[in-house]
Amino acid sequence: MSYLKIGIIGGSGLDNPDILKNRSEKRVTTIFGDPSDVLILGEISGVACVLLARHGRKHDKMPGAVNYRANIWALKEEGCTHIIATNACGSLQEDIPPGTLVVADGFIDRTTNRKQTFYDGEPDHPSGVCHMPMEPIFYPKLRQVILQTACEQLSLPIRNGGVILTIEGPRYSSKAESLIFKSWGAHLVGMTTVPEAVLAKEAGIMYAVIAMATDWDCWRDHEDTVTHHAVLEVFQKNVEKVIKLLKAVIPQMTKVDWTNDIKAMQDLVKTSIVSG
Repeated sequence: MSYLKIGIIGGSGLDNPDILKNRSEKRVTTIFGDPSDVLILGEISGVACVLLARHGRKHDKMPGAVNYRANIWALKEEGCTHIIATNACGSLQEDIPPGTLVVADGFIDRTTNRKQTFYDGEPDHPSGVCHMPMEPIFYPKLRQVILQTACEQLSLPIRNGGVILTIEGPRYSSKAESLIFKSWGAHLVGMTTVPEAVLAKEAGIMYAVIAMATDWDCWRDHEDTVTHHAVLEVFQKNVEKVIKLLKAVIPQMTKVDWTNDIKAMQDLVKTSIVSG
């Protein structure tokens, strides 16, 4: 469907522009400042896509310093109807070993210093106050396309559902924190889902995340200390699974009629804004 445009937000280890054909770079700025890097425009199976490296292509932006508002606003202005994000996360549950792909269905926010709304009352920003419902945060229909593609087209093992707990970072959790997060029923711990998913919903964009467990965090006894090098090593060993899934999902999305979903997202934004 020609009206579809898919934003792909790549996290650690997944910001390779070679997944797109006919690609070109576009440097943009927004009313919220500059996004993390240039937008890379291109196609997957003829579907227009926009790739954005969340941490910058040099990975020089720590999670708390990412300009999430500029990133999402840039994708909105580029006309993206959907966003598929990828995240590297630590596992908090025994049945999610490193290397497992998870299509998350919930989040817990433990960030402390991030702007989570476009409607902040600042000059030149959108006016009003946005009381956006957060359930469901990840668009169910988009999640279902990802899961069906993984299972039916690729026979790729993938977990249906899981709660990502987002910490401020850039430090990893202490063992005491990790055990608390596990006891709360969180399945994964990461540093970027919030406010990215929140802002995508405020922007009226359908959003889903493909998370990969890269480590056991630190709740398990007798596990090695979590390091960024070790996280990237596991991610790179499994990144081809994520790329293969993205390349298969996007053409499958064209077989779905999203017309009503796009309108419903736009209507939700309008009805969630209280004007002064």
